[in-house]
Amino acid sequence: MKAVILAAGLGTRMQPLTARCPKPLLKVGGKALIEYHLEQLGAMGVSRVVVNTAYLGGMIESALKGGERWGVPIRYSREYTPLETGGGILQAMSLLDVENDEPFLVINGDIWSDFDFSLLREQPVDLAHLVLAPNPPHCERGDFVLAGNEVSNDGVGERLTFSGISLLRPSLFAGSQPGGFPLAPLLRQAMDAGRVSGRCHGGRWVDVGTPERLALLDKQLSSSPQEASGAGGRM
Repeated sequence: MKAVILAAGLGTRMQPLTARCPKPLLKVGGKALIEYHLEQLGAMGVSRVVVNTAYLGGMIESALKGGERWGVPIRYSREYTPLETGGGILQAMSLLDVENDEPFLVINGDIWSDFDFSLLREQPVDLAHLVLAPNPPHCERGDFVLAGNEVSNDGVGERLTFSGISLLRPSLFAGSQPGGFPLAPLLRQAMDAGRVSGRCHGGRWVDVGTPERLALLDKQLSSSPQEASGAGGRM
């Protein structure tokens, strides 16, 4: 399996913490957010990781280098103009060397979760498979509906929040042109065609979108060293 970690955001909601530090490098439980992802990916034996960078991207590259510390070969997709999520993934795909439309893992660099990425290794996937989570207070309406293992925009089922963890096939981006564009419209189009599956993660998941959420997560992980030693494998 190969993976993309999205780390190009400005982190405006995290100011002033992100004035001199990109959000994926902010620490919780003594480690940068992005390190938790890399630890899991290294343990899985992922063959390649592409990290997209923009704001303070040099700091990310200096901290992660070539991924030797985690046993994960890292390449960097540098964005010189804003590409948004969809455009960022499309550009990063050129560095993944994906063959035969094989699915690849995509992870937001500014989340923390105990979801075990290895559960997705043999996951059947059409165009996309999304990991969803129960709605947090800041997203009470959720994003998508999960009925069985099918994800849709609306319909009968449980409305949940997209966790920022997914499996995508390159063919999801068929017809997309280089440049900035969001991912959500592509996912919704695929949902309308019945080609998106998903699951609900009932464990812990945090969208670290504000300094308050960061501080709370840091407090929780710092008081539980075993949990902070590495996410994953706890469902």
